[in-house]
Amino acid sequence: MRAMVLRTYGEPLQLEERPVPTPGPHQLLIKVLACGVCRTDLHLVDGELAQAQLPRVPGHEIVGAVTAVGADVAADWIGQRVGVPWLGWTCGQCEFCLSGRENLCDKAQFTGCHLDGGYAEYTVADERFCFPIPQVLSDIQAAPLLCAGLIGFRALQMARGARHLGLYGFGAAAHLAIQVARGRGQKVYAFTRPDDHDGQAYARSLGAEWAGASDQPPPHLLDASLIFAPVGALVPMALTATVKGGCVICAGIHMSDIPAFPYRLLWGERSVRSVANLTREDGSAFFQELKHTPVHCDVTLFALDDANQALACLRAGQFNGAIVLTP
Repeated sequence: MRAMVLRTYGEPLQLEERPVPTPGPHQLLIKVLACGVCRTDLHLVDGELAQAQLPRVPGHEIVGAVTAVGADVAADWIGQRVGVPWLGWTCGQCEFCLSGRENLCDKAQFTGCHLDGGYAEYTVADERFCFPIPQVLSDIQAAPLLCAGLIGFRALQMARGARHLGLYGFGAAAHLAIQVARGRGQKVYAFTRPDDHDGQAYARSLGAEWAGASDQPPPHLLDASLIFAPVGALVPMALTATVKGGCVICAGIHMSDIPAFPYRLLWGERSVRSVANLTREDGSAFFQELKHTPVHCDVTLFALDDANQALACLRAGQFNGAIVLTP
């Protein structure tokens, strides 16, 4: 099988021929049909994920068809279409796992980071961490939901009571999150790079009440903000636009350092918190909500062999929506 492999941080992925993997006792062998390209993949390539293990096949927004199963997996998985997310395995025994917070498990393994991912024609995944994909979603539409959608959903859950919601960074996650938020009746204010007028227009086309530069004040104070851009300097900016008692939620796995800011920005019972990974319960709740609030993912397609070009496109922000590789 063909696979795109990261062998050295900062270097392009290498196209390699590898044997089709054999599923372990609890694993599914999955023929990859589509794999989203996530900003976390850029953090992996740039060496910003200290826990990563090389060489590694990236990709954690996988949709595929099960072609074989491990010894301890029911045979009726074969032929099913499944999604494989970022969270690939947890210990199931620690205090976090036992209290419904498996996303914080210290021994967790992540797809495309500790475990080979979906930038390949085949992959294996633990059946306990795979999601059945609703038939109404195509392979290409479903792939970005496995991280951009799920992480955005987990962040939205933290801001569920916010009437006025800010989104900082309008990429794959935000263009899905705004659709869910609008379905919940929330008013959304979108912030982009100052020169990204196309991104601002795109946000307005998806229902944003207002869209402008990240260094501009919105026309209304925000009850909560989700920061998807990996830019720590956005935290004090978002706090400036936040009402007393409001919350700023950092929704990325990696962010540059947050600069010092005056205490008055935090005072008034404002808070700053982060989103770490996801749980299987998030996946179930997200796909359940999609039955009532369907979302459309705008997708730019690349062939598997063009994964380096896709990553360069993502880095430059030369698209709206999400990028998906198709083997």
